[in-house]
Amino acid sequence: MRIFFFLLFILFSSFSVGFAGAVGGDVVRDKNPFTPKAFLNRYWDKEIRNGLPKPEFLLSKASPLTAVDSAAFAKLAAGNALSTRLPEFCSAANLLCFPDLGQSLEKHSKDVNFAVYQDKNFTNYGTDRLGGTDSFQKYSEGENIPVNDFRRYSRDSTGHKDNFQSYANDGNVVDQSFHTYGTGATGGVGDFKKYADSTNVPNLQFMSYSDDANGREQSFASYSENGNAGDQSFSNYGKHGNGAVSDFSSYGTNSNVAGSGFSNYGETANAGNETFTNYGVNMNNPTNNFKNYANGGNGAAESFANYRDQANVGADSFQSYAKSGNAAEVDFKNYGKSFNEGTDKFTGYGRDGNEHKIGFKGYGVNNTFKDYAKDGITFTGYTNVSTPLSSSLAKSGTAINGNLVKRWVEPGKFFRESMLKQGKVMPFPDVRDKMPKRSFLPRSILSKLPFSTSKISELKQIFKVSDNSSMDKMLSSSLSECERAPSAGETKRCVGSVEDMIDFATSVLGRNVVVRTTQNVNGSKKNVMVGRVGKINGGRVTQSVSCHQSLFPYLLYYCHSVPKVRVYEADLLDPKTKSKINHGVAICHLDTTAWSPTHGAFLSLGSGPGRIEVCHWIFENDMTWTIAD
Repeated sequence: MRIFFFLLFILFSSFSVGFAGAVGGDVVRDKNPFTPKAFLNRYWDKEIRNGLPKPEFLLSKASPLTAVDSAAFAKLAAGNALSTRLPEFCSAANLLCFPDLGQSLEKHSKDVNFAVYQDKNFTNYGTDRLGGTDSFQKYSEGENIPVNDFRRYSRDSTGHKDNFQSYANDGNVVDQSFHTYGTGATGGVGDFKKYADSTNVPNLQFMSYSDDANGREQSFASYSENGNAGDQSFSNYGKHGNGAVSDFSSYGTNSNVAGSGFSNYGETANAGNETFTNYGVNMNNPTNNFKNYANGGNGAAESFANYRDQANVGADSFQSYAKSGNAAEVDFKNYGKSFNEGTDKFTGYGRDGNEHKIGFKGYGVNNTFKDYAKDGITFTGYTNVSTPLSSSLAKSGTAINGNLVKRWVEPGKFFRESMLKQGKVMPFPDVRDKMPKRSFLPRSILSKLPFSTSKISELKQIFKVSDNSSMDKMLSSSLSECERAPSAGETKRCVGSVEDMIDFATSVLGRNVVVRTTQNVNGSKKNVMVGRVGKINGGRVTQSVSCHQSLFPYLLYYCHSVPKVRVYEADLLDPKTKSKINHGVAICHLDTTAWSPTHGAFLSLGSGPGRIEVCHWIFENDMTWTIAD
């Protein structure tokens, strides 16, 4: 009986355990001493013994699980059964998990105007429609994890118009696909005005777009512009089409580290007419891959007006371009004029074709033609661009000024140490955290989950991750980065709990440590005035441990030691009122020898590796650990 009441006392005790915060002496209180947060509080006191206030910004990321839930989910994890209660686990633990959307049986045979429409799967939409118009005004706009799927959209329709005004804009970790779009349609128009604009880590797939269509017109006015990372793919685009017209006005413009793939584009199409006005323009480190482009086409006309113009590095490839085509006319007006030269490859270009006419006007550097058909091809106005805006300017110590740099290196993102002077006005970058909100896991659960690329299939089973989905790519990318060999002089570790972060920081710096971050996001994308400046560790050259978020179902940080730095903190003021709006933490890297010559810091500041120090602010929810003063 005593044991029974003791257990009840543990589970439902109402006494409080102090959980000290760093802001104004605030205290976060937990009513049960056996919760993950209470355990973390005791762990902190055991491992860090300098008596300084605990950082509320970090401790607030601890797992919100109750003692009961923590024990229950740990037991499920040990038995490899977490997937059986995944929705409850994700909700209670504050994780990033894709919703499990069942197939919708919605079928619309009449004109429909969706003014505001959130995530749904369409199994059979607009099949065999005769005429009419369907309009999506705002589809899944501003969603955190928009996941949706169109199985059959406008299949075998005749003279039907589809209008997407705003599709999945401002989404975070987007996963959307059209399995069959307009297959077998005759006539009609498909119009995408703004498709996935300003998304973070999009995964967009058109499995079969307008295959076997007859005289249908497709238009993408703005496709995946201003995106961050992610991948887009078109598999079987316009295959076996007849007299189709496709127009991409602006594809991937201003996107960052995006990957795009067109497989089987316009294959065996008859009298197709495709126009890419701006493809991959002003992109940062893009990877674009065309496989089987216009193979076996008859009388096709393809036009790329601006392909990859003013892009920064990256790699593009055309494999098997216009192979076995008949009387094709292909025109590249501006191909690969790079802000910083990348790598472009043409493999199998125009092979076995008949009466082709190919035109290149302005073709970039560092590009190769392999297996190129030398007969039956005419180049009209070929110009080899031999002097790009390249990294040689950075190597020579000259800053590359103007709009090109501003597009890829946000003003204020990097600065010199001399800028940290009281009274100095400087641009402040956008330090807002754009990652999905998540929490750490308690060690009792974390220790039972697989964490390696060799066991990614087990991890995918636990979190119900589909192959080639956004989550699949996210897991693979983060695990690969965590397993990457450290750079010269670097010590690194990925951590999924605050306790693991404490262990890593103290292993590098000792137990007398303090962790800091920029106080808030005020002043982002504006000019700020530097107020009082504090020099951490007296302004001496020191070592720090910096931790940056990675995309993962639970909160995961990539932490690494950073030698030879100076760390500062500074009040940031409104330049007009002189009132304090923020308190920033900045780190200055004194040894940049191993940095790439094309690093954004050198593009914006000038000079090159090892010639200057480079400083930057610590962004929201990132942090740096140092020895306490």
